[in-house]
Amino acid sequence: MSVYSMTGYASASVGAGLRADGTPGTTAPGPAVSAEVRSVNGRFLDLALKLPEEWRGLEPALREMVAASIKRGKVELRLASARDSAGEVPQPGTEALLRLARTEAMVQGWLPKAASLSVHEALQWCRGAGGEQTADESALAAAREALQGLRAAREREGARLAAVLIERVAHLRMLAARAEPLVPAVVQRQRERFLERWNEALAASGAANSVPTQALQERALNEAAAFAIRIDVAEELARLASHLDEIERLLKAGGELGKRLDFLIQELHREANTLGSKSAALELTAVSVDMKVAIEQMREQVQNIE
Repeated sequence: MSVYSMTGYASASVGAGLRADGTPGTTAPGPAVSAEVRSVNGRFLDLALKLPEEWRGLEPALREMVAASIKRGKVELRLASARDSAGEVPQPGTEALLRLARTEAMVQGWLPKAASLSVHEALQWCRGAGGEQTADESALAAAREALQGLRAAREREGARLAAVLIERVAHLRMLAARAEPLVPAVVQRQRERFLERWNEALAASGAANSVPTQALQERALNEAAAFAIRIDVAEELARLASHLDEIERLLKAGGELGKRLDFLIQELHREANTLGSKSAALELTAVSVDMKVAIEQMREQVQNIE
């Protein structure tokens, strides 16, 4: 499966064979309908429909259509008559005008005081007479085509985001590989420094004269070992590598993975913070800072993945 971004835009026109801007569209019976759909990132699916009154009844079908193809993001779907957007006057057919004239004559035969139809009323009647179902079909077709275009746009953007994340994962692996050989040397250096200060403290306090030497050495070694455990970051580096493996696996699998990636990014940030707090050498501190920068860059990209 592909990786999808939550950001995208697409438009479509169905019905008259021309889009609102005059470029070729999809030919279908009925009036021309244009559809625009755009989306940005969001925690859940948040759909806003911008529909003319004549298509309010299509809202349930449109919501179901959007939910079937998009799982997360703030989505806005707008439908409009391409003819209305172009400012054109509807051209009623001869047959529709004849039916209207016969209907008006029949009504005035029964109701002599009934007022004659105005031009506006006649145009409105001819526009809707017998074409409501066809107009609905055109609107649904335009929305479906626009959603397909949006899905393709989100897929292209998602592929770019995945490539950036893979590159950042490789960078984090390089930083972890740089830190790993530093850990034993740092631990040993800090252990020796701790023992040196321990002996200096004993000499200054005079405890070496009242406590057996063997007991002092055992206590010093125990304290040095405990200190070495506190500053050892090998476990953090191992967990960081495990999280990076999982991120790569999710990106290759594709699908709806934005929330899982967001959780893994939080875990990466936690490991990098722990690495920095445990760091007893400037080299590891620099690695921790570089890791945080790379992880923050990943977080910005993950916020846009569905």
